[in-house]
Amino acid sequence: MIDAYVNELISTLENIQIWKDASYKLADYAEGIKLILDCFTTHKKKQSQVFFIGNGGSSAIASHMTADFMKNGGMNTYSLYDSAVTTCMGNDFGYEYIFSKPMKFLVKENDLVVAISSSGNSDNIINAIKIARDKGADIITLTGFKQDNKLKQLGDINVYVPIERYGIVESIHNLVLQQVVDLIMERDGVKI
Repeated sequence: MIDAYVNELISTLENIQIWKDASYKLADYAEGIKLILDCFTTHKKKQSQVFFIGNGGSSAIASHMTADFMKNGGMNTYSLYDSAVTTCMGNDFGYEYIFSKPMKFLVKENDLVVAISSSGNSDNIINAIKIARDKGADIITLTGFKQDNKLKQLGDINVYVPIERYGIVESIHNLVLQQVVDLIMERDGVKI
């Protein structure tokens, strides 16, 4: 049983898809990681703000990456997970606006928003990405489950994990982002 889970994880990782926009699937994983690394590198050089968003387990990945890309990547990351702000937005506007309302104030043109969602269909994530797009931010999405999920259609770069298992999807999302920040750290060193 343990071997079966690990084998399924490895098999899924071998079949991960990385798309430029929603229309061009990159040839292989290495090409996709280079595209993601180049995107983060551009934003690091511009000192753009980088926002990570997600729900549930994906919010834990988003918080973790907010810290790692700041501390280890030397990037200007911003967390939308302050409990007072989150509960205020949810109470005053509805849960579907907990990210988009603050992003109206915070996101600027040429910032980067990284949206993490296993299903790719969470209204609060979709609403946030629409605001980010209107503001002129670049968007990276990490999704799983159904290939035609809404979020996968909205990113400049889209990482898609082709399986309907939360644990495997979330593990691979975390692995991809951790690999990118580790590559940045190995290249640039830690500068905080």
